[in-house]
Amino acid sequence: MALSYDPLWKKLIDKKMNKLELAKAAGFSTATLAKLSKNEYVALAVLEKICIALDCNIEDVVEIKKN
Repeated sequence: MALSYDPLWKKLIDKKMNKLELAKAAGFSTATLAKLSKNEYVALAVLEKICIALDCNIEDVVEIKKN
């Protein structure tokens, strides 16, 4: 199984926000943003910050895709 942050990118489009604005609003680094862009694992604390910044639930940010 693999993680996908596709729901996050769709949410950003809906909120008319770009990736750098999200990083600034949620308070994480561009290195973490690069990991998100490559569907790599990030700390749960980062996902929590994103959910708080976007006022959403974790399922609005990440999904698990079966290979």
